[in-house]
Amino acid sequence: MSKITEIRTIRIAERANLCWVEIVTDEKLTGLGEAFRGAEAVERVVHEQIAPWLLGRDSRRIAEVSRHLLMPYIGFHSASAEVRGASAVDMALWDLVGQRHGIPVHEALGGACRPDIAVYNTCAGYAYNSSSKRGHRREIGATDEMQGPYDDQVAFHRDAGALAESLLSEGYAAMKIWPFDKYAESFGGQTITLPDLKAGLEPFAKIRAAVGDRIEIMAELHSLWSSHAAERICRALEDYGVFWVEDPIGKMDDARALADLRRRTSVPICGSETLGGAVPFRDLLAADALDVVMVDLAWCGGLTEGRKIAALAEAYAKPFAPHDCTGPVALMAGLHLAIHAPTAIYQEVVRATLSTWYPELVTGLPVIRDGRAQAPAAPGLGTALRPEVAHREDATLRVATG
Repeated sequence: MSKITEIRTIRIAERANLCWVEIVTDEKLTGLGEAFRGAEAVERVVHEQIAPWLLGRDSRRIAEVSRHLLMPYIGFHSASAEVRGASAVDMALWDLVGQRHGIPVHEALGGACRPDIAVYNTCAGYAYNSSSKRGHRREIGATDEMQGPYDDQVAFHRDAGALAESLLSEGYAAMKIWPFDKYAESFGGQTITLPDLKAGLEPFAKIRAAVGDRIEIMAELHSLWSSHAAERICRALEDYGVFWVEDPIGKMDDARALADLRRRTSVPICGSETLGGAVPFRDLLAADALDVVMVDLAWCGGLTEGRKIAALAEAYAKPFAPHDCTGPVALMAGLHLAIHAPTAIYQEVVRATLSTWYPELVTGLPVIRDGRAQAPAAPGLGTALRPEVAHREDATLRVATG
């Protein structure tokens, strides 16, 4: 038995959307997990609902823990605070498995399908989506200036062609941008005007003019649009050879609406980081509503549920691509699954965060060579929260023992 003796949560005000979960066993091992969005709510779920049940149990029984924590009571649908808490716990338990046996998590999952995997750069800024408790994404205005060489969200609005050249010079062969977001508010996402549509297309045109077909472009729509508006955007993007259009409609678990959109456009549809559990993915794939399966391990139920989703992608012969625009631990977990999953094609990264605050928080991060993330070799997830993080002035540490 590997008895769970302590459960810790750590939050810091500077990154108000992140909550880390550490699980300690009587073997003196510590497993690390991560949740994103609603960090205070996740913290309360962990201490008020999960810890009283989990303390004293065998950390090796991951499937049993996952099933119990994802039982379908009120609040347990999709990526709720309960599911995000369960996701962080699950990551930590898999981290423990790897550490206990001296193997990386991808080996514990069943072994690697590849030695490395292609990455694409999500063109965000340095603090994108991590600092505000409300989770609002940064919107770029006319007066915004670059805050550093990798302030890529400003860059794709100002000169997307130069940004593409910069990425290619560093070995990145794919990039993701979201120039349509700012036009959704005018009509609540129900429609998009022709002038706004043309303005949103400009970065894609600049990229193709600057670098031709040497870089893949992913278009992110952030679930901001109605089916009608999404169709108009998708059809307009057909001329630019986009690799996928991600989360085009407001309800990404609406299989009928998404399948209808997919029939009406030739651009590949990708989804969805927003979904929790394997069932919505099963329904979307059965409805022929997706071309690419994307999953966020901090929102879907962790690695246990994530590998079920990867298996569904394989069963339906669909490419698989783990999400990360959130935190460093979820990124490492996603990379392990991408190395393991047979149909995985990409791991998302953000070079702005990889080069700045991710290394300030954790001890290990993906090694990227020539646009490909290498398979982690260290035991477990291959990363740990730096000890000083829990002792920062802006840190909130809660400990449950039993």
